[in-house]
Amino acid sequence: MNLALYDYSLGIALVLMLFFAGYFLVGKTPDKPIFVNYLRSRRIMGVALLVLSANYSVHLFCGLRPLHEQEAILMNLSTYFMAYWLFSAALTILLDRFFLTRRRFWRHMGYWALFTALSALLLTAVPSGPVQQVGLVFLALWLLAYGLWLARRLIRTYRWAVRLFDDTHSEYIAAYIRWMSIFTWWAVIYGVSCGVLTFLPDRYLFLWVLSSIPFYIYLYGSYINYLLFYEQVESILEQEPLEDEDADDLVPVEEEMLLGPQPYRKKLEIRLAAWIGSQRYTSPKLTIGDLALELGTNRTYLSDYIKSVYQASFREWIAGLRIEYAKQQMMEHPELTIAAISEESGFLSLSYFTRIFTEKEGCSPSKWRKSFVEEQ
Repeated sequence: MNLALYDYSLGIALVLMLFFAGYFLVGKTPDKPIFVNYLRSRRIMGVALLVLSANYSVHLFCGLRPLHEQEAILMNLSTYFMAYWLFSAALTILLDRFFLTRRRFWRHMGYWALFTALSALLLTAVPSGPVQQVGLVFLALWLLAYGLWLARRLIRTYRWAVRLFDDTHSEYIAAYIRWMSIFTWWAVIYGVSCGVLTFLPDRYLFLWVLSSIPFYIYLYGSYINYLLFYEQVESILEQEPLEDEDADDLVPVEEEMLLGPQPYRKKLEIRLAAWIGSQRYTSPKLTIGDLALELGTNRTYLSDYIKSVYQASFREWIAGLRIEYAKQQMMEHPELTIAAISEESGFLSLSYFTRIFTEKEGCSPSKWRKSFVEEQ
């Protein structure tokens, strides 16, 4: 084992983790009530980094792995178990502010205590040999299953939030939280790697330490960047989601009770066609609530109608209408720039307009316009 390389990598990672933990714990946030949940998430993440920093410090200053391998394995297993819970809780409450309850917190602390106690019993009371090796494999699988379970819960929450954004807003709000999905999958891969590297030969340990550096840099940068968008995302999440509305609200309009489901649906179709003809879908920051109010219905019924008729979420449907409008503008107004057409069509971001246009038409807006001109 190259102790110098191992110690240097531990030292670099430890300094970065302590800096990031300090920022998460005491860094300033805007003095608004809406940021309370963001601050709570960041502090939990800070505690998680302190737990891992304590692990790194013991390895660095006490030389635990070279001198006491069994104790090092025990500490790693216990630390990773705790870190898994803290990481997942910190990210999940950014999307579900009711996730972290007192009961759930103590239940997971109980899981951690049980896992740590069994690990200590196995490594201290069971002699080295096949039985202990089988026990270590069992603990590693338990740790892996626990991490995957937590990751699954976080991914489900993330997908629910994406569906909520897509069903209620014309803008691509999900782009603001995409880092959580990336980080979660990265954390799963990194967590599995850490579990495996705990049992690998010592000469590979520095790779495990160095791999943590980009991992935590990405986490730190994501939290800082998310601060710019958090208020917008949280204000949407605080609204009552579509799934939680009263079932009776699915048929909410008194007019439908008078006309019957099919005549009312036809009337809604006529109203919607008139709205599309007026090209008011080009209004930026359009929400399904705005449209439902204008059409005299509610957002749940309207969302169900759009999904059944157009086979798309509200965001996808509005984006499609805007793309068709942009194509018309490119044909009729060659003097306008792509950026100007994007803005006039209702897109707040030129990059998002370009991406959606390319996905739908198979080429960029500029190439599409060029091909159209050549055909004339």
